[in-house]
This record gives sequence, structure tokens and C-alpha cells, in this order.
Amino acid sequence: MAENMTSAGHFIGIDIGGTGVKGGIVNLEMGEILGNCVRLATPRPADPESVGDVVRQLVDELAAGSEAGLDSTVGVTFPGIVQHGMSRSAANMDRTFIDFDIGSHFSDRIRRPVAVVNDADAAGLAEARYGAGGGTRGTILVITLGTGIGSALIFDGNVVPNVELGHISIDGYDAETRASAVARERDGLGWQEYSVRLQRYLSELEFMFSPELIILGGGISQRTDEYLPLLTLRTPVVPAKLRNDAGIVGASIQAASTTPTNRSVGAPFQ
Repeated sequence: MAENMTSAGHFIGIDIGGTGVKGGIVNLEMGEILGNCVRLATPRPADPESVGDVVRQLVDELAAGSEAGLDSTVGVTFPGIVQHGMSRSAANMDRTFIDFDIGSHFSDRIRRPVAVVNDADAAGLAEARYGAGGGTRGTILVITLGTGIGSALIFDGNVVPNVELGHISIDGYDAETRASAVARERDGLGWQEYSVRLQRYLSELEFMFSPELIILGGGISQRTDEYLPLLTLRTPVVPAKLRNDAGIVGASIQAASTTPTNRSVGAPFQ
């Protein structure tokens, strides 16, 4: 790895998922991962001790050969509600993570400061700053259509944490049971039929938040030509750009935001 890889403006981001944990060093001036990402399987059971070991392995590998930033903050995403470094839920993770101090635990394991952020918030923030939402002021909604519906609410480059817009009620149903990518496959919907459901969901969000932009992520964002032309919203709707890098980049933004000398790093709105 190149020297000085974690110098000012360069932070390690770790993205914890249900099946894999991946990390990279991010240049927050550009919002780009430097070099290659590293990935390890999410351990089973995915309890704090086992996941902490994987995070430590990734950080050690990423920091190896770097002469600077060995005590800099590491950003870590977590697939659940995060409040002040505490996990309040544990989707696809061991229940021992519920009401657990992730920040302190991971910090003790890797012996450096850790900043924890909800995974959807991290990915959404990265997409809004460096991806499809780059340079857009005001309110941006980043919606991920997958097994469920992930969401991030961004205002002027700052995230409103833990907004679970996949669980709002639409016509008496939990939204993600009707409008997620899995719901489309489960119900055998063609793109025309699916666009009706997605239109209903996005129209509700548009009414609630009056966003300047809606960004759609998840695997289905690669097929937007199949359904975006069928939507008739006032708000522009565009596909996400950062894809699998978004979580790592967002984790690095969180790390920078908790480092006093780097609070403005990566922020598009000064």
C-alpha cells in the first residue's frame, strides 16, 4: 500500500453487512477509495466479539505499510439503528448487539477512535455528497430497493439519522412489503405493474418531504430504464452511482466528522 495513505483527508471506512464486512481507505477530497477494498465474511454468530475481530483484521490490513494516521478515527457502518455509538437494533446480526456500545467496544479492539453510523445513513450521505446528489442543495432522499427498503434523508449535505421510510404505511401495508425489489419478484410483477406501486410509494414520500431529488439505489437501480420512464413525479428521480462503495465512503465521512481538525473534510456546502 502506498505511503501516507491515511494522511489528512484520508480515512479508513468499514462497512458491516449481513454476509460480508468490507473496508477501504477513502480520499474524502474526491470521495474515492484509494487502492483495493478488502473483504471478509461476516462471522457466525455475528456477535460483538466475532465481528470486532473481523473489523480489527481489516483495519490492520488497511493500515499496514501506511506511515501516517495510525491513530486516526475509523468509520464503521452497522446494519441497525445507531444512537451515539450505541446499537439499538440488530438486523441480520446477533441480538447481543441490541443496546450495545459498539463504538467503545470496537475502539478497544482496534485501539483507535471509532465513529459508528447506520449503514443506510452512511450510504445515503456518500451518494448525496459524491454520487448522484453531488452539488444538490436542500432535501435529498436516498432510497435503496432490495430485500426491504433502506432510506436516508439528507439536508444540505447532513443526514437526519435512522429514518426508516421503508416502514411507513401505504394503503394499509408496510411500504417495503409492496414496493421493494423482493416484493416485485415475489408477486411476479412486470415493470409496468411494479412502477404503479413504486409511483404510489414515492408520491407519498414526495408529499411528506418535498425533496429536491430522489436517488434510487440497490441492485434494481441498474434497471432504471425499465421503470423510471413510467414514473410521473414532480421531483427528479435518478439512479445511484457509488453502488457497493457507498457504505465505505459514508463510514469515512462519519470518521472525518468526529475528528476536530477534519470537520469540513468532504463537506460540499461551506
